[in-house]
Amino acid sequence: MKKRAILIVLDSAGIGELPDAADFGDAGSNTFGNIYKERGRLDIPNMTRLGIGNIEGGGLKKAEEPIIGAYGKCAERTHAKDTTCGHWEMAGLALDEPFKTYPNGFPREFLDEFEKRIGRGTIGNCVASGTQIIMDLGDEHVKTGKPIVYTSADSVFQVAAHEEVIPLDELYSICKTAREMLVGDNLVGRVIARPFLGTSGNYNRTENRKDYALAPFKETILDALDSRGLEVVGVGKIEDIFCNKGVTTVDHTKNNQTGIAATKRFIGSGQGSFLFINLVDFDMLFGHRNNVEGYAEALESFDRELPEIMAGMKEGDLLMITADHGCDPTTPSTDHSREYIPLLVYGAHVKKGVNLGIRSTFADIGATIYDYLTGEKWREGTSFLSEIWED
Repeated sequence: MKKRAILIVLDSAGIGELPDAADFGDAGSNTFGNIYKERGRLDIPNMTRLGIGNIEGGGLKKAEEPIIGAYGKCAERTHAKDTTCGHWEMAGLALDEPFKTYPNGFPREFLDEFEKRIGRGTIGNCVASGTQIIMDLGDEHVKTGKPIVYTSADSVFQVAAHEEVIPLDELYSICKTAREMLVGDNLVGRVIARPFLGTSGNYNRTENRKDYALAPFKETILDALDSRGLEVVGVGKIEDIFCNKGVTTVDHTKNNQTGIAATKRFIGSGQGSFLFINLVDFDMLFGHRNNVEGYAEALESFDRELPEIMAGMKEGDLLMITADHGCDPTTPSTDHSREYIPLLVYGAHVKKGVNLGIRSTFADIGATIYDYLTGEKWREGTSFLSEIWED
């Protein structure tokens, strides 16, 4: 029996505020629960059968039939709520010090040097919603050719530019320059290219976004599995988040539809030992835009795909469904929210109805995957394999 682990990250689908959420301005956040509460319904019968409604404090409807998976939730040990920290921690690397944030924008001396290197001035340099700032500054950008620089409550340096004003290749080059500069005292977790198209009053971001993350400071389970000759498949923005370290096969899908299609294809082919999938639309299209209905429909759409995903699994496949942080669309904030992440586990040999409780770190996910694929203990986190697996 070939062993294979499949980890699907529903980007930003948190399931309730962490105890320190108020420190981040996120008291009361619950992405899953508040969508259900505000909308009055959330048609996710397959995740419900896996146990998501039985997760403590999740605020969702409990399963009315036997649960077919194991379930629980994980706290983030890293004092952060961004994509990079979330994914690194679930891959077995929690950070003692989170990346820097810039609530007042980036230092003028940094921007002066940045503008000198890219040969253009910049506009913006503030905390902003990505969709709103292109509406506010898009006309000025088109007129002047100056890229829009902005950040958020997360550790990001984002550069927005109209594709017909600054071609994609140049925008990507600009972001690479920023990535080279944003280290040391000006360290940020990610630089993100945010291209858009359209005309005045009708600007829209395209799917040509590109992330420039830092390489992980220490070995993750991806590196360790790769060093053993095991194939690590990254779907979506996984390669960007890990700077390609430990990722041996890549399908850089740009939305949920293509990400789910790639997931089905890899699962059905039997390829890979570890499939690491990020589905970005929940966060990018709906969480950051406070679009409750769109977020709910995206969750329901994923749930409808689950039976086919599960049916394609082989006997030795271990499936986990989780998130990397929250992004509650029901709150005034358009930023990520400091939340627990759900944990659903399924497979032919996974015990049914096991409550995994509250895990103290996302790293328990990586520890379990590493334990399953190698039989060895990972340096961070606690494997829950013995709690769920039966031969």
